[in-house]
Amino acid sequence: MSFGLLVLRVVVGLVFFAHGAQKLFGWWGGPGLQGTRQMLEQIGFRMPGAMAPIVAVSEASGLLLAAGFLTPFACLLMTAAMVVAIGSVHWRKGFWNMGEGYEFNVVLLSAAVALAATGPGRYSVDHALGWDDNLSGAIWGLAVLTLAVVGALVVLVAMRARRGSPATA
Repeated sequence: MSFGLLVLRVVVGLVFFAHGAQKLFGWWGGPGLQGTRQMLEQIGFRMPGAMAPIVAVSEASGLLLAAGFLTPFACLLMTAAMVVAIGSVHWRKGFWNMGEGYEFNVVLLSAAVALAATGPGRYSVDHALGWDDNLSGAIWGLAVLTLAVVGALVVLVAMRARRGSPATA
């Protein structure tokens, strides 16, 4: 089981990290912080200059997950990023990833919640520090999902309020 968790953590974590590094540093053909700010502005985020590094770091926290360090915190950041991405960009495009839908985001979100619930496994920094027994379980998984959804809903409601205001309409 620990080897399976290691593979899942490393693959999902590095996918998240790469996605965040595109937004943060412009690596691998990504937009960098300036392009991320512009994208957030186009889809209606308030304070896109402040939000761009938050979005990028949330996704880049996959590096923490890959190492199995502060696993629930990393899962929370990644889950929140996926909920916001689904709600603000992908939901209206339907399910399938081919049409820029939310299929891929749901898989990543599910993996992050599952890893928060199961814990990082024996081959992790959390385990080496003796933290893994306190940083896993169904309560962590539910807490990560709940906090991410509530936080994302607040962001999405704020975005919708901005779009509907006379100053921006």
